Amino acid sequence: MNKAYVWSAVGLVALMIGVPTYLTLTANDGEDQFAQCSQGAVAGGDIGGPFELVSETGATVTERDVITEPTLVYFGYTYCPDVCPLDAARNAEAVDVLKEQGVDATPVFITIDPERDTPEVLAEFTDVMHPKMIGLTGSAGQVKAASQAYRTFYKKQPGGGEDYLVDHSTFTYLVLPEKGFVDFFRRDATPDQMAETVACYANAAS
Repeated sequence: MNKAYVWSAVGLVALMIGVPTYLTLTANDGEDQFAQCSQGAVAGGDIGGPFELVSETGATVTERDVITEPTLVYFGYTYCPDVCPLDAARNAEAVDVLKEQGVDATPVFITIDPERDTPEVLAEFTDVMHPKMIGLTGSAGQVKAASQAYRTFYKKQPGGGEDYLVDHSTFTYLVLPEKGFVDFFRRDATPDQMAETVACYANAAS
C-alpha cells in the first residue's frame, strides 16, 4: 500500500474521530471509570455501536453475539499483501499475552472486501491467525454500515481485475461488553503494550 496514501487515510480518520480529544466514559458516580487506562484515546460516544454482519460460519450475527468479552476489532481484508496479516497476527499475540495474565479477550476481523471475503475465505484466514479470532463479512451495505459506525476508511483501488487492492485505515478498536468502544491502538503498538492496556480496562470494568 502506498505509504503517502496510508498516512493521508490515517489523517482523514483522525479528523473524523476527533484525535487527540480524550475519551469520556464515566461510571455511575460521574467519575471517569477508565482514567488510569486511557492514554490519549479518542472521544467516545460516536464510535462503534450496533451492527449486523455474517460470521465465518455463515450465521447472521450482531455486536451482542460477537462482543461478549474484551474485544479487539480490526477492519481489513484477507487479500491484503502485508498490513492486515501483520496487524491480525499482532492482535492475536496480544490475546495470548492476555490469556497468560488471566484475562480473556477476543480478536475480531471485519472485512472491508466482502466481494472476495466470503465466510469460507474468512474461516481459513482466522483459523491460521488464532483459534478465537472471529471473521465477519456481509453484504456491501452491511460492511459499509459497520465501517461507518467505527469511523473507518476504505476505498477499492481502480484496475487490477480480481487482484485489486483496497486502501484502508489500520486502527484496532478495543470494545467492551455493555460499555462499547473504549480505546484504540495504532500499528506501532506492541502485543505487550496492547495487553497491558486491555487488562487495565478489563479490570476497571469488572
